[in-house]
Amino acid sequence: MTLYTAMITLILIMDPFGNIPLFLTTLDRFKPERRRFIILRESLFAFLILAFFLFFGQYILKGLNISQPALSLSGGIILFLIAIRMIFPGAEHRDEKEKYSDSEEEPEDPILVPLAVPMQAGPSAMAFVILSSSQFPAQRPMLMAALFGASLFCTAVLLLSDLLRKLLGNRVLRAIEKLMGMILTTMAIQMLLSGINDYFR
Repeated sequence: MTLYTAMITLILIMDPFGNIPLFLTTLDRFKPERRRFIILRESLFAFLILAFFLFFGQYILKGLNISQPALSLSGGIILFLIAIRMIFPGAEHRDEKEKYSDSEEEPEDPILVPLAVPMQAGPSAMAFVILSSSQFPAQRPMLMAALFGASLFCTAVLLLSDLLRKLLGNRVLRAIEKLMGMILTTMAIQMLLSGINDYFR
């Protein structure tokens, strides 16, 4: 495995472009300066979590008797719940957004879930770094460099989400959000099916 292939694979798995609608929806209540701070903080959390799993994940999973199917199933359930909320926000969610937009009080920001885990440091990314470090233990420094490069790229894409909002408009972004929610639903179901298949196999 090379640095280029590892970094490209991580970028595809972390899927920063697919995460833009969820980030915009989750952070819509916050001021631009606060949004940038939250994106940087959550990206740092995601990087640290994946780096931790890169070096120690295989030992933790072995010690807790957590299998890859369990990792896939839990990730699939979380993604499915997030996707349903994106497609059908509901009146309660809309009223909450209006309340925050009309209020001068700064809302409490999300920490770790869902912006860092599972949207960036998801089960697939965790499984990839654990599997790669197990197969190529001598290449862990290279894998760490690939993880750092992929994290920088994903953070840069997410920081441009406000610019995309201005260029495309809220209506287009809402349509993209629902479309990405549908795609995320299929990804969640596929993750669940893969976990079930791996369990029985």
